[in-house]
Amino acid sequence: MFQISNQSQFPETLSYKLKAVCLQRSITGLMLLLCLTASSQSSKTLPSTSPSTDAFLLANQKALGNNLVALAYKNGKIVYRKELEKEIGDFNGRTQAPAGIASQWLTAAAVMAYVDAGKISLDDKVSKYIPIFAKYMKSYITLRNCLTFTTGIQADPPGALKLLQKSKYPDLETEVDAFASKREIQTNPGTEIYFSQIGPDIAARVLEVVTKKSFDRIVQEKILRPCKMRGTSFTNENGGAINASDGAVTTPNDFISFLGMLLNKGSFEGKQVLSEKAIQEMETLQFPSLPVKFVPKEATGYKTGLGCWVSADGREITSLNGSGLWPFIDRCRNYAGIIVPKGAVSEPKPGLYAQFKENLDASFGEPCK
Repeated sequence: MFQISNQSQFPETLSYKLKAVCLQRSITGLMLLLCLTASSQSSKTLPSTSPSTDAFLLANQKALGNNLVALAYKNGKIVYRKELEKEIGDFNGRTQAPAGIASQWLTAAAVMAYVDAGKISLDDKVSKYIPIFAKYMKSYITLRNCLTFTTGIQADPPGALKLLQKSKYPDLETEVDAFASKREIQTNPGTEIYFSQIGPDIAARVLEVVTKKSFDRIVQEKILRPCKMRGTSFTNENGGAINASDGAVTTPNDFISFLGMLLNKGSFEGKQVLSEKAIQEMETLQFPSLPVKFVPKEATGYKTGLGCWVSADGREITSLNGSGLWPFIDRCRNYAGIIVPKGAVSEPKPGLYAQFKENLDASFGEPCK
């Protein structure tokens, strides 16, 4: 039998033991919290890999969009990262932002995946896949013309009118058929450069015909998934036609992965996404001697590649972008960089982006001969 005196002592002993265990766990938890806090504080006070770039971005934060991410990639890894936020949590490397005209770089890469596979050729006539182009006297337009602003088709209207024009089409098929039947040919294909967002949409529709898949799925399969770009998409959330010219959304982390793939001659994490030959073709000056009728002011002084702009000496490849997203590859110094604002910048200043690159050049680029 248990004695009454033992019953009265047991709860007291248990109470002491529970208090001791709770105190021990509280101390352990407090120590872990202090360690995490110290770790967090130390990570914020680590020396920058490019103090001059930090200082430049801070001095020009407002002009660059207030909330922005700047990254540089070299030798298979990110060598510079700066996230500037107006308020904590506003924007970081995993946040989606409009890709703007840089969407065309992704579109061109998708086209080159099918050139690699032998399914299409850049010099194929669009009418081979979309016969309505031959019916309306546009049979000489090639896929190369579509990716270099040389289709000769009347350009989209500017500003809000352009958005209104695109919103009325339910899909790429309807939109591209309208390009063939309702847009005038203003000049013969391949005779002058006139910046327009028509060509990439036509190229995207050709891929749909060849694969019998939607363009957003094509890009996912051939470019985005292989490059682990999980936050990038061409899907039109509002319905209507996919916009292969400037309709993608992306994240800073995603797009630097894409640039890294291009920089590494088509390879990403040991997998060949595009052939080295495809990358070379994308970065080759296309129609360099043609007269330039119109290009955005940001592209002044550059030549056309496939879905991108290339410096006259071929050393810098970029997608100069009125939305504020500014990616580039420096082939001479062998690195890539990008600035991504949270939203469109009202008036991008090309001079600021040039200064951003100059700071990165000094930090990560070997002397360029």
